[in-house]
Amino acid sequence: MATNRQFPTLGVSACIWRNDKVLLIQRAKPPVGIWAFPGGHVEPGERLEDAAARELMEETGMTAAFSQLLGLYDVIRRDDAGILTVHYVIACYLGLAGPEMPVAASDAMSASFVDPEHLSGMALAPNISEAIRKAKTMLTQS
Repeated sequence: MATNRQFPTLGVSACIWRNDKVLLIQRAKPPVGIWAFPGGHVEPGERLEDAAARELMEETGMTAAFSQLLGLYDVIRRDDAGILTVHYVIACYLGLAGPEMPVAASDAMSASFVDPEHLSGMALAPNISEAIRKAKTMLTQS
């Protein structure tokens, strides 16, 4: 079955830190239950960093001071027949948390700061572990 959808879709995420802990949300929309950075789609005419700030606010009620682009990450899924169903390119921004406490809202069922040393047993979205390791390195070098 042919689709009119064009891939890849551009998205953003926010890798936000406070006191050596990283902010993660538990998704309330598919894939439900996995832990990820706050993030989502970029609106037409919206700057990437502005989209990351908007998604962070919508999903957690938080602000952040973004320092730099952490990286670009692909999320690619295919159905059982091998047909492409999802292809996101996510621009992930690194930042330090504002003064607010995270409150799950919008697409999040839970939001909290997590010690990166205690992620085992958590169902993480693709690329999250890699991004956290890279962010820790970047934060210790700055």
